[in-house]
Amino acid sequence: MASQRGLGVAVIGTGKMGADHVRRLHEVISGARVAAVADTEPERAKSLAATIDGCTAYTEPAAAMASGEVDAVLIASPGPAHEAALVDALGHDLPVLCEKPMTPDTASSLRILEAEQRLGHRRIQVGFMRRYDAEYVKLKELLDSGELGAALMLHQRHRNLAMPPGFTDEMLITSSVSHEVDATRWLLGQEIAAVTVHKPKATSLAPAGLNDPQFILLETASGALVDVEIFGHCGYGYQVQAEAVCERGTVRIGDEQGPRVSADGRWGGHVPPDYVERFEDAYDREVQAWVDATRRGEITGPSAWDGYAAAAVCEAGVASQREGGRVGVELAERPGFYA
Repeated sequence: MASQRGLGVAVIGTGKMGADHVRRLHEVISGARVAAVADTEPERAKSLAATIDGCTAYTEPAAAMASGEVDAVLIASPGPAHEAALVDALGHDLPVLCEKPMTPDTASSLRILEAEQRLGHRRIQVGFMRRYDAEYVKLKELLDSGELGAALMLHQRHRNLAMPPGFTDEMLITSSVSHEVDATRWLLGQEIAAVTVHKPKATSLAPAGLNDPQFILLETASGALVDVEIFGHCGYGYQVQAEAVCERGTVRIGDEQGPRVSADGRWGGHVPPDYVERFEDAYDREVQAWVDATRRGEITGPSAWDGYAAAAVCEAGVASQREGGRVGVELAERPGFYA
């Protein structure tokens, strides 16, 4: 149970995302405190823990979760490490906010679904933070209202200034387009039935061997079409946009961030350099909502099923990358547990 000092959170992974969540929990979020951090790089964990009173550094997630000071877990380690951390958290019956991907493939995602169902109650929220972005929330509300009629098409663009070294074709789908996959399922309220990946001419800014950009076509169960442009080395900043084309109108988000300035014979605005800045408010809203729900004894937000469904679509996308053509999404029957 959370003490009077607030919900004691263990942050697993202290890289760029994890360190930002530590800052957020310590400086922005109310009702929570960073009780522990864990990382395979001991000095990085110790250095971060030293900035927060009462925070202990660990090298093993399981040791952090066993601490009597920890009431909940935020997983921000690399995707391949998520399954083991989730299993440990469920073993301690701790609420979890797990950054995407929940796990990198459907087999491991299904194992997590089964483990959570054996526990008998939900403990996992997956970090699809776009569901907490103000523009995405307004788009969702408008689509749900029916004011514009049924959504027929959804255009999405996801552009990065540059990708980190070692980024692969597969990661363009699993680490980037996974956000558009979840946004599609959430905005349209439908599962995705098939994926087709197209590879245009690669930009000269991409490293050798990376097919960047790529164009992904998603088909939903009801026949809506969704296209996603993923451009990992656009060279000018981080940009995420979406436009829904409906029966009686269209709605578009993500065109402009911040003020538009006209001066010295030019006009323009600021393009954020990365996701941390672009979605800062969404991350704040997401983590605050998770803390508030956890303190009430509830689990809200994207479920482990949403994490599994995204993994299934991404798996089909990777198959289309490798083999070419349209690939159907193989989705297990949704358990009533996640209704």
